[in-house]
Amino acid sequence: MADPRGFLEVGKKESKYRPVAERVQDWEDVYAHGFDPVASLNEVSEQARRCMDCGIPFCHSGTAGCPLGNLIPEWNDLVRRGRWDAASARLHATNNFPEFTGMVCPAPCEAACVLSISEPTTGGSVTIKRIEKTIAYESWAEGIIGPEAPDAKSGKSVAVVGSGPGGLAAAQQLTRAGHDVTVYEKDDRVGGLLRYGIPEYKLQKSDIERRIAQMRAEGTQFVVNCDVGIDLTVDELRSRHDAVVLAIGAMKARDNPVPGRELNGVHLALEHLVPANKECEGDGPSPISAAGKHVVIIGGGDTGADCLGTAHRQGAASVVQLDYNAELPSDRDDNRSPWPTWPLVMRTSSAHAEGGERKYQVAVQRFVGDADGNVTAMVLAEVKVVREPDGRRVITPVSDEFEIPCELALFAIGFEGVRDTALLTDLGIEPNRRGNISCGSDWQTDAPGVFVCGDAHRGASLVVWAIAEGRSTARAVDEFLMGASDLPSPVKPAQLPLSVR
Repeated sequence: MADPRGFLEVGKKESKYRPVAERVQDWEDVYAHGFDPVASLNEVSEQARRCMDCGIPFCHSGTAGCPLGNLIPEWNDLVRRGRWDAASARLHATNNFPEFTGMVCPAPCEAACVLSISEPTTGGSVTIKRIEKTIAYESWAEGIIGPEAPDAKSGKSVAVVGSGPGGLAAAQQLTRAGHDVTVYEKDDRVGGLLRYGIPEYKLQKSDIERRIAQMRAEGTQFVVNCDVGIDLTVDELRSRHDAVVLAIGAMKARDNPVPGRELNGVHLALEHLVPANKECEGDGPSPISAAGKHVVIIGGGDTGADCLGTAHRQGAASVVQLDYNAELPSDRDDNRSPWPTWPLVMRTSSAHAEGGERKYQVAVQRFVGDADGNVTAMVLAEVKVVREPDGRRVITPVSDEFEIPCELALFAIGFEGVRDTALLTDLGIEPNRRGNISCGSDWQTDAPGVFVCGDAHRGASLVVWAIAEGRSTARAVDEFLMGASDLPSPVKPAQLPLSVR
């Protein structure tokens, strides 16, 4: 059983970051290295003592906590007892890629932890994300993780279009079920937004390579530089495979056509992040660099924070991040976001701790440029945001306009669904009103034998939700091909996280 006094005797300790002055000079992992491995593992084991193995563990509830249904109290107790091999087995039973979620997931499991009900009293949630990440890396270091090839082949073939976390999870599950799986990726490397959307300092791409090597050894095939619908026709795709999984992401970025949007130096966030990641891969200098420039990031979410950290490492002269919403409180307000819902609180990422300025309740009105068509300034106004009965936000200026310097502007204001592609047109699939791909209860789209998972179905969301949907879609495909399946299905297509409406 769990330690009943663990959280009373052990204080909460998060992973340590490298010093700011050091980490902004490179693209290495932001977390501290060079520590004593034994001492570190002992500290993580002590942190695992804080888990109470609750009678109703909200941390792995699919609506409040982890959609994967990670057996968190079980592997916490195994870590507490130093049984890292068994902890790895329990963790991998529900999560194909725990090092990905351990690095980039915002941890809804911690928000739903029972110790989060009254953090001043309990000391805060269990450090689930830190423990998960440590299990994954210790598993690799000790050779616990290896290929899991299928016992028998089914003779069936599956195409997975897209190699983000949802597509990779679906592919690995289907390969292990005995199917011949080929993953098609339009980019030159596998990984989707894990590869090119998330900065190197936040997720080391060697972690992706290690998993891809595991999947290749299991039998999964990968084809890169293949935009399905163009480089490979839908008829060819259909003739080669018995089922298709669409894991193409929600890559249609939201834009804002304010006056001056056409000026040089005004870009969408991914136009900045992708070439920066390619530079880290050794593909040459990024054509859109923040070096020596006054940078303004429009959008207060995770993508904006990724642009912020990237701008710091490129040597920006200054960085300002804009948010039209009001600044959130530092502590959970039980009236606005009661436990175990996701708390509406002020969040500070590693990038925010590195510098820059955050401005709230402001919105861009127009851009100012020079005679050569380069952006030189941005005109802002303080705004009020009102939500209409139909859910739409109306943003209204409430102050005089003012100007700030801007030589690189980055729109990080979200995504509007899947891109318009020949693939969807030729499959006869029309995105729904939210811009995403609808499916039935069996994850199958309007095109027979074609399934969908991840952001393409859900809209831009968390890595953990993409993996959960990939695993669930794999179960549906296996049933479609074989009539029955033993694969897990952690979520349903219509399932949503618990929230306050």
